[in-house]
Amino acid sequence: MINKIFKNKPGKRRKRILFLYLPVLLIVVLFLGAGRFLPVSETPKQADVIIILSGGGGRVEQGVQLFQKGYAPQLLLSNAKEITGPAGDMRGTALSMGIPESAILTEDAAESTYQNAQLTLPIMQQKGFKSAIVVSSDFHMRRVKFIFDHVYRKSGIELTYIGADSGYNAKAWWSDRYSRETTFNEYIKMIGNAFGYNGPEAKGSLEQIKRWFRR
Repeated sequence: MINKIFKNKPGKRRKRILFLYLPVLLIVVLFLGAGRFLPVSETPKQADVIIILSGGGGRVEQGVQLFQKGYAPQLLLSNAKEITGPAGDMRGTALSMGIPESAILTEDAAESTYQNAQLTLPIMQQKGFKSAIVVSSDFHMRRVKFIFDHVYRKSGIELTYIGADSGYNAKAWWSDRYSRETTFNEYIKMIGNAFGYNGPEAKGSLEQIKRWFRR
């Protein structure tokens, strides 16, 4: 009987230790993997159009590169009026890189990722497009995919997602200020989107949350 008690104790101790440290291990794994989860970049495939979202450097360049490689015959610039560089807005940047004007479609009203999806869908349907490559910044792509898949889910349109390099450090997102703030912003926005907060009002809520954390 005594031998059985002594034999059982180490096993119980190991289980207790595992029970205590498993949540800590899970938190560490989630912390380390938080940055890696955000980027989504699929293998490009032939499509009717390349949708480029406004809001970050390198996006137009990535879309133009895909166009020049022959993946799609047209670009659809969402919120095309946004300034992206020395050449001016998104449309001006695309033109300066050699894209013919006849190959460029635009919409100028989107103020959020949700509106990027919402306002490009009618254009896609009007043009009879059945497929698109969606381009945004690498760190933004998980949320882009979540939103576009939701808005386009009954459209029958096939979407492929390609991320543009933004300098975001997905492997060690905590190591520099830009990557830390980007990670924080994306997760807050993702949670908000999941609960139905979209558009300009969601950006206002994000700023309020950031102010709370700075106090």
